This record gives sequence, C-alpha cells and structure tokens, in this order.
Amino acid sequence: TDEIMQQEIRPLVAVDIIEQLHRQFAILSGGRGKDGAPIITFPEFAGFSDIPDEDFLNVVTYLTSIPSLEAASIGFIIIIDRRRDKWSAVKASLTRIAGAFPGNLQLVFVLRPSRFIQRTIADIGIKLYRDDFKMKVPIIMLNSVSDLHGYIDKSQLTRELGGTLEYGHSQWIHHRTAIENFAMTVKTTAQMLQTFGTDLAETELPNDVQCTEELLSAHTDHHSKLKDELKLAVKQGATLLTCIREPVTRSANSKLSPDELENVATVERLLAQLDETEKAFDQFWTKHHLKLEQCLQLRHFEHDFREVKLVLDNLMEAQAGFADIGDSVTRVEHLLREQKQLEEKGQEPLEKAQSLALHGEQLIQNNHYAVDSIRPKCVELRRICDDFTNETKKKYDILGKSLELHKQLDKASRWCEAGIYLLASQAVDKCQSQEGAETALVEIEKFLVTAKEHQLSNPKEFYNQFDMILTLEIKANAQRILQKLEDVQEMFDKRQVSLKKLAAKQTRPVQPVAPHPESSPKRASPKITRPAGVVSRSQHKQIPIDKVLLQQGNAVQISLYLVNNIASCCLHSPKHHIINELIETERVYVEELQSIIEGYASEMDNPNLVHLIPSALQNKKEILFGNLPEIYEFHNRHEIENCIENPELLARCFLKRKEDLQIYEKYCQNKPRSEALWRQCGDSIFFQECQRKLDHKLSLDAYLLKPVQRITKYHFHIFFFNQEMLKCSKNSEGTAELEEALATMLDIIKSVNDSMHQIAITGYEGDVSELGKLLMQGSFNVWTDHKKGHNKVKDLARFKPMQRHLFLYTKMLLFCKKREENTDGHEKSASYSFKNSLKMSTVGITENVKGDNKKFEIWYNGREEVYIIQASSVELKNTWISEIRKVLTGQLEACR
Repeated sequence: TDEIMQQEIRPLVAVDIIEQLHRQFAILSGGRGKDGAPIITFPEFAGFSDIPDEDFLNVVTYLTSIPSLEAASIGFIIIIDRRRDKWSAVKASLTRIAGAFPGNLQLVFVLRPSRFIQRTIADIGIKLYRDDFKMKVPIIMLNSVSDLHGYIDKSQLTRELGGTLEYGHSQWIHHRTAIENFAMTVKTTAQMLQTFGTDLAETELPNDVQCTEELLSAHTDHHSKLKDELKLAVKQGATLLTCIREPVTRSANSKLSPDELENVATVERLLAQLDETEKAFDQFWTKHHLKLEQCLQLRHFEHDFREVKLVLDNLMEAQAGFADIGDSVTRVEHLLREQKQLEEKGQEPLEKAQSLALHGEQLIQNNHYAVDSIRPKCVELRRICDDFTNETKKKYDILGKSLELHKQLDKASRWCEAGIYLLASQAVDKCQSQEGAETALVEIEKFLVTAKEHQLSNPKEFYNQFDMILTLEIKANAQRILQKLEDVQEMFDKRQVSLKKLAAKQTRPVQPVAPHPESSPKRASPKITRPAGVVSRSQHKQIPIDKVLLQQGNAVQISLYLVNNIASCCLHSPKHHIINELIETERVYVEELQSIIEGYASEMDNPNLVHLIPSALQNKKEILFGNLPEIYEFHNRHEIENCIENPELLARCFLKRKEDLQIYEKYCQNKPRSEALWRQCGDSIFFQECQRKLDHKLSLDAYLLKPVQRITKYHFHIFFFNQEMLKCSKNSEGTAELEEALATMLDIIKSVNDSMHQIAITGYEGDVSELGKLLMQGSFNVWTDHKKGHNKVKDLARFKPMQRHLFLYTKMLLFCKKREENTDGHEKSASYSFKNSLKMSTVGITENVKGDNKKFEIWYNGREEVYIIQASSVELKNTWISEIRKVLTGQLEACR
C-alpha cells in the first residue's frame, strides 16, 4: 500500500490532453534505436506551425514521460518527416523542438523536402542556420527513407517510414488511457483500503450487545464492498493485460514493441501491488474481525452475567430471608417445603450460571483479549453457586435438626398428656384393693417403659443436643416441656409409692382416699387435658352426635339452608332480589377495593415498611395496581343504591356511566404488566405482612382480579334483570333501555377483550392508535394468491394454510402470527407477531369462494394480491364480511 501511495504523481495523463494527442502531430510509435533509445516521430502535419506552444509542450512532455527511466536516460531519437513540405516548415520544426523539447536528445533525423528547389534551399539553410537551432546533438538531413534505414532498423519504423512496425494511433491512445485509468483505480483502491484500515484501528469498541452487533455488521458490509472493489480492479487489470498482449495471442509471428512490453510490465506491476495490498488488508481484517467477534462474545457474556447475577442475588437475598427455624412441627415442615421450592426455583439459574462460567472459561482458552474481565466474573459465578448450595445444605441441616427437636418435644408433650390422663383415669375405688392397686402399678410400669422408647429417660441430655439451634422462644418452650416431663415423672413416682403401699397386705382397714395427681409443693399442678374424643369414665351420658355437629357448625348444611332461603326470596320478588344482590356485591366490591388501596398501595409509601419492599418493586406502584384508585373513586359514588326503590332505573344508571366504564379497559390493558411484576415480587415479605394485617384469606393477586370479574358480573346482572322485565311484559317500561344497557356491557367486555389482544401485537413499526377503532379480531386460516412472478410460484406451492390472527381497524387490516409462551411456569401468554397489513381504502372483498362456504377473499390493488380467508364457521364469516362491508361503505360515502 505504501509503495503505491508513494508513486510519482505525473503532471499529465492522456485524458488531460486527449484532443491534442488525437491530432497526431507527434507520436511515440514504440520503435527503438540500435542502442535502445526511444524514437519520437513528428509526421507530416500541415498546420504544425499553428499548434499553440502549450499544446506542443504538453504533448512532447507527455510522450517523453512514457518510456522507462532507463530508456529515457539513453536519449531520444527525433525523426522529423517533412518530405512534402518546405524548408520553412523544417526550420520552424527544428526551432520549436530545440526550444521546447523536455528530454535528452541523442539524434535528430530530418527527412528533407523531396522537391528539388525546396531540397536545395534546405541544404543551404541547414548550413547557414545550424548554429541558430542551438542543438547539442547532430542534425542529420536525409534525402529518403532508404537513408533512414541505414541508421534505424526497419522493424523499429512504422510503415509510413518504410518500416514493418505495426502502429495504430487510436489503439495506442486507448491503451494509454486504460493503463492510466487502471493505475488510478489501483491508487484509489489502496487509499480506500488505507482509510478503512485507519477507521478500523481508531474505532472504539462498544459497551453493549446491540451497538457491537451493529458495528460488526457495518464493518463486515464495508469490507465486502471493498473486496468487491478489489475484485473489479483485478478483473480490470487482467482484461487490460489481455488487450495489450492481443497481437501476440492472435499471431505467433507478432512481437510486442519495447513500449508495449513496458506497458505489460506496468500492468503486471500494478496487479502485483494490488495483490500485495489485498493480502495485507486481509491480514489486518482477519485480526480486526476476530477482535469484533470477541467483543460481541464479551458483551453477550457480560449481558448474560448481569442477568444471571441479578437472579442469583435475588435467590441469595430470598435465602437470607429464611432465618426462621420454626416453632412447631407444622411450621418447620412448611419451612422445609418453602426451602425445597426455593431450591427448585434456583436450579435453573444455577445451571445457567455454571454454563455461563464454563462458557467464560472456553473464551479464556480461546485466547480472548478480555481475559482480565472474564476470569473474575467466572470466579464470582462459581462462588455464588457454591455459596447458595452450601447455604441450602446448611439450612436443610438446621431445619432437619429443628424438625427432629420439635417432633421429640411433641412426643414428650403427648407422653406427658397421656401420662396425666392415665393417672387421672385410674378409678379410686378400684385402687383401694390389693388387686386393684397391683393392676394400677402394672399400668404405670408399662407406660413408663415407653419413656425409654422415646429416648426421654435423660431429658436434659436431649435438650443439650439441640441447644445450638434454639431461639429464646423455642428454648423457653423446650424448657417448659422438659420441666413438665420432670413433673409428670415425679407424679408417677409418688403414685407408685402410694400404690405399692396399698398393694402390701393390709392388717387393718384403711380409710379410702380418692387418688389424684401429686404435684411438687414448689410448683402449681399442671392442668389436665384430655385427648379429643375420649370421654371420662365418670361421665354417664355422651353428647348426641347431632348436637356435636350443631356445635361444630356444619358448613354444608348451613350453605344449603342459606341457598334455599335466598331461592325462596327470589320467588317472591326476582327483580328486587337481583337489585339487592347487585347492590350488596357492589358494597363488598367497594370495600375490597378500599382495603387493597389502604392496606397495600398506601403501605408502599410507609417509611416503616420501605425496607421490606423488593428493589424490583421500587417506584412501580402504578404498574402493579394500574388505575385501581380511579375505579375505586368511580364506584364509591354508590349510584347503584339509588335503584333499590326503583329497579327500572338500573339500565339508565349504566347507560349514563357507560363512558366512565371504559376505565376497565385501561385496567385490563395494564394487567399483563401487573401480573409479570407480581410473579417477580409476589412472594416478598412486604405482601405477607400486609396480608397479615388485613387478615385476608387470599393473597393480593386474587383481589387484583376483582375488577376483571366485576365487569362480567354487571353483564350477568343486567341480563337476568332484563329477563325478569321481559317476563312481566313485552312492552314493560325500561325494557329498551335494558336492552341498550345489555348491549353496552357486551360492547365494553368485547372492547376489553379486544384491547387485551391488541396490546400483545409485536413487530408493528407504526402506532396502532392511529389505525382507528379496533372493530374485530380473530384467528383464521389464510392462503395467498399473488400475481407477482416468483411470489406466485412460492405461494401456490403452499398447500397448507397459514395460521393468522387478523385485526380489523377502520383504516387498516393487520395480519399477525399468534405465538404462545409459558411465563415462569404460569399459564401460556399469547403474543401476535406482525406479518402484513392492508389499507382499507385500497381493498375489495369477494364474499363467496367456490368449494367452501366458510371462505371469503380480500384482495388488494386490483387483485394483484389476493388473500383467501377461511373462518371457523359460516356465522363468523358473515360477521366479518358485514363489518368489512360497513367500513368500505363508509369510505365510499365519505368520498361522495
């Protein structure tokens, strides 16, 4: 590249003096003298003296610049052909050449005028004016071309001078122009490559994936274009080389002149320089492209690292929140299940982290330039994975010991209760006899054996085994149970002493005393509790089973009772019952909205609870709750309660507020974002604390579904109320308004449903809000039949229909492809990938397609594009055709 860039820039090229060259008053035929001196011929030219000095100088300067430096250093041979001219022309030519010739001269041959008088004058004139020409080289006057042949070989002279050298002036100009153009192409290409290389070297590597991909794509495209330019330049040089060598190729007897051989050498040298430039550029590009690809790998790695790191940090934070070790068997088992869920939840991120770390190590092994950046991240990923795994194992160990502790404590507690019950259930009268006392002793001894089975023989040693994992509360409970064990054991010891005395042979009557559990004088007697379902022996009557059910409250019977009573109320006054039910559910609905806003939304601004709010939830209250406060304010007006005395006003109330009910559409459009945020943060301690304070049985997400359910309930209430009004009278007052209210609610529900589909459209570059009202949406089978050449073949080859979801707006018809994806293990969420669109102002429809009454056609641009659409039913097809016809008719009327 440097060699080409440093070449001497010639002052003139053929294109600059193309007109002067075509006049042919001086030529470089390619012939050489015996010593290799280049020959410049000045042919006979009538207007030679009229040629401007500048033109003469440019042409002569250009011709002397063409031979190689080696040939030019020998000196040029000038041949001036003035055989048909006068001595004055000879003199003028010699004078001009002597004064303006820029190169070294070796010899000057003059073919003198052939006419006798002019020849004589020339002989005399040359003798008289030789010194005036101021030429330092010999001027040889020749009478004929035969004389010239004595000095220069015929093979080096053109046919005009009696030689055999083939020379075509037009071809010579063409070759010179082509060679110089090629040289300029080589130079320009080298400059472009150098500029591109400089730009690449000075380019800063981007810091994100998208910019890196764009830079890689842009550089690759530019590289491809430059490679194409190189290929074109090489092809141009090869073609030029073939043209120069064409005489030799055409005839084996032909030989190239020295100048033509120099032309060949020049082109070959330029091609060689072009090849070297291309190789150097390819080497540089290979290194740069590798660095860009490695940069893209690094940016992907960093992006994935940030995502995985965030998930792992959330996992570690969630794991750190599992500080509770439980205060009962049930609680510990629940904690173990939560720990298991957390472990399962972390399985996929851990696998991703390990895979990402492995990928990073592979990048390092492949000599990535950013080893110092990649290696610490790999170490960090493995450290977090190990920490999570070790912490999980530690949690399992602690919870396992906690579970074992509480099971042992529960066993001990049950053993104490059973022991107390055993002591209390031993009949006093039976223990008075020797046989009864012995029987009671046997019962006690059998029961005490179970203490050894439950490893309760040494309670303090058992307590010390778990001392390391106990909280103050659990430690106090354990101490209480262990103390209870000692008390019960002491009671059994005293009872055994008493019974052994009674079992001994009595010699005198003993005053019977009612046995009772003994207790330590220093402590209060423990309360005796009887296991559920056990009846005391002193009880002579049991509570009847129906009374037990009544006391416990049979939910099924109570529910049936309420349903039957409500049903009977409906029979008496159906309309009033529907109104009452609507008002009651409305009151409950408003209270629930209020509790959500006050108990959750407002608490997000509570400074005492800010530390419980996850970082992902910060400043996203509007996303989670949407326009719920707006819905609450709307319903808090209690307008429906005004209909309790006059049910016929119900429809009027809904019609009056039908525009306000559009707030539900806004709420439903935000619902996917809200649900995604809830899935991310729903298990946080903040929501659990709010739910505990509100004493809600259900979590927040269940209450956030209430508005969606409510809009549907309005429709059902109006529907049933309308049915009751119709039963009363076909022409009942308010029936028409009810029908309109029912249609309004259906329209709102449809609008909400359509908007939920509309917000799932992806890939459409325009603004859907500018397409007019969304009239219809649904899924169809679609075939295409286009008249465009290759498209027609491609589309006719599609036997299977495309599955497309259509969105009909007043201004546009969108074709989308429905996609369903699982979101974090939840139900599938649909999205609609935009594929095509048709302006409604340019379409037409064909309502019936031969062979299938469920098909219709939508065509575009005079049937240049035809879409065959198959509905799932004839009714659906007719509905769409009707709606499309309305749009087209409306457009036609607007045009008129």
